Amino acid sequence: MTLKFDNVYVKEVSTVAGKDEKEGSFGDLYDKTYDSYYADEKTFEQAEMKMINDSINILLDKSKVKLSNIDVLIGADLLNQVTSHAYSSVELNRPFLGLYSACASMCEEILVGASLLQSKEVNRVLCNVSSHNMTAERQFRNPVEYGAPKPKRSTYTVTGSGSILLTKEKSNIKITSASIGTTTDLGIDDCYDMGSVMAPSAARTIYEHLNDTKTLVDDYDLILTGDLGVYGKEILIKYMKEVYKIDLKNKLEDSASIIYDRNKQKKVNAGGSGPSCLALVTYTDVINKLKSGKLKKVLLVATGALMSPTMNNQKLSIPAISHAVTIEVIK
Repeated sequence: MTLKFDNVYVKEVSTVAGKDEKEGSFGDLYDKTYDSYYADEKTFEQAEMKMINDSINILLDKSKVKLSNIDVLIGADLLNQVTSHAYSSVELNRPFLGLYSACASMCEEILVGASLLQSKEVNRVLCNVSSHNMTAERQFRNPVEYGAPKPKRSTYTVTGSGSILLTKEKSNIKITSASIGTTTDLGIDDCYDMGSVMAPSAARTIYEHLNDTKTLVDDYDLILTGDLGVYGKEILIKYMKEVYKIDLKNKLEDSASIIYDRNKQKKVNAGGSGPSCLALVTYTDVINKLKSGKLKKVLLVATGALMSPTMNNQKLSIPAISHAVTIEVIK
C-alpha cells in the first residue's frame, strides 16, 4: 500500500553517534559523537536515552524551532516497550507516539508523520530513532559480558540516534510517497542471519512501491536499504532478478554495508544494523547530496527483522517487514 503526499517537507535533520560509528565511513558528518558506550551515563540504557535527547535538542537548535512548537513527537528504538523513547518522552513533554518495526522503524516514522501532516491541526512532526549496540545485543542475543563469538554473517548494532523534522513549510527536499510493507516469513530462524531474513521483505516492498507509483528503477538516483549487510544485499539483488524480474543495476546501496569501514573494523562482520543505521547514513550523506544536487530522487527502504528471543527459543522462524519512502529535490 502506497500513500502519496503533497505538502510534506524536510526542514532539518540531526545525528549523534558512538565511537565505532565515529571511526566509520561518515564519522566527520555526525553532529555529535561519544567516546564511550556509556556516554557519561551510569548504564547503556541511560546512554541511549541521552543520545535521543541530544539528537532532538541539536535538531531544534539547527532548525531554530522551539520544542513547544512541535505538534507530535514520534520515537522508535529496539528495546521492549520502546523503553528508551518512553523515558525520554517524559522530559520532552510533547504529544508522543512510540512505534516499533525493529530496524524498519525510520521509514515507518516518516510515513506516519507525513500522514499526520495531512491534517490541518498538525504542522510539525519530529521523528527520532535510536539504537545502542550494548542494549540491543543483550536483549536479543547474549549478555555482552559473555563475549560470545559471532559468525561472519552477523551484523553489528549501530550506536546512535537520528532525528528529522517534517513540516508543511516548503523546502527544497520533499517526501512525496511512502509504502507500507507486508510482513514476510520465509522460515529462517537463525538470529544472526538478519540479511537472509529481511532481503525478501525488501524485495517485495521495492516491487510493490515501483508498481504502485508506476516508476522504474532508473527513475531513482539511489535505492538505499537499511541494514541488510553485505550478504543480505547480495541476496536482495538475486531475489529481485529471479522472483520479480527486476534488475536493480547500479542504483542499490545498503546502509549497513557502508556505514563502517569493514576492512579496518573487523568486529562489525557483515556490517551495521539497528533503526539508527539507515538514519545515520540518510541524515548525513544522502541529505547532503540532495542539498548539493548530486542526488535528486531517492527511495529509502528500511528493513526490519521482527525477532523475539522468546519465539526464537520456541523454534519459530523470524518474520520481517520493510517500509519505503521516496524523498526528492523540488525546485
